[in-house]
Amino acid sequence: HLHWAVSVSSAAAELAQLKLPTKSWDGVNVAIIGAGKMSKLLVKHLVSKGCLNMTIVNRSLPRAQELQQEFQQANIQIELSPKMMDVISASDVVFVASSSTEILVQASDVVNMPTPPGLVGGVRRFFDISVPRNTSKDLNDLPTAHVYNVDDLKEVVELNKEARAQAAAEALVLLKEEKALFEGWMASLQAVPTIKRLRGKAESIRLTELEKAKSKLGDDLSAKQIKVLEDLSRGIMNKMLHAPMQALRSEGDVQAHVQTIHVLGRVFGLSEEDETPRASK
Repeated sequence: HLHWAVSVSSAAAELAQLKLPTKSWDGVNVAIIGAGKMSKLLVKHLVSKGCLNMTIVNRSLPRAQELQQEFQQANIQIELSPKMMDVISASDVVFVASSSTEILVQASDVVNMPTPPGLVGGVRRFFDISVPRNTSKDLNDLPTAHVYNVDDLKEVVELNKEARAQAAAEALVLLKEEKALFEGWMASLQAVPTIKRLRGKAESIRLTELEKAKSKLGDDLSAKQIKVLEDLSRGIMNKMLHAPMQALRSEGDVQAHVQTIHVLGRVFGLSEEDETPRASK
């Protein structure tokens, strides 16, 4: 019941604002008939939308004064029920949220009231969220009045639900994309130690084999010859490592990427414990 009340009061405030030609509450005279739970929710939603001037009409003062105290950021006037028609006459938007079981407002009450200003489109709008309804349907027969009841508001509630569902679906797509990016980043972190071990192992083999080659060639190698051997061994190593390194750095399917890391680790005999493997004799 509370969820329904929140939805309907929120929808009433939203629809009322949408129906204003300026979509703004500036200069709009607002009345709320009743000071119960629904009225409290209404005031809360209206204040959040920038509606800060309103008159609350109630049978007794205490409840209306409680609302006045709770929402001190708003300029809330209070009138007792005998003044209700005077307040409606001076208002452009009227929310009806009373606990009455009778019709409180009908066309004959409103027909001779002054026409609302052009600012609000020359129409006095009633938003009746009372159950049972407190406004008569014949208000809609007047050119300067229109009443929206709970059934009209249900449409807004449903539209809001659809909009929220759409937003949730879009958020889910974004989350999935972010998750994929995050997993890709995590996989790339996993690749770093494998890259280091692969380079480490290749460098260890290169240096071992280079020393063996130099010792076989004798001690009278010139600096130029040693550099040629260095460059040759490093060139072969880099050419051999290029493809596996690219595979480790590639982006794409995370599972495939992790699989690549494990496969290369096995193929090159890389273990986490041993980063400087023994050279072949």
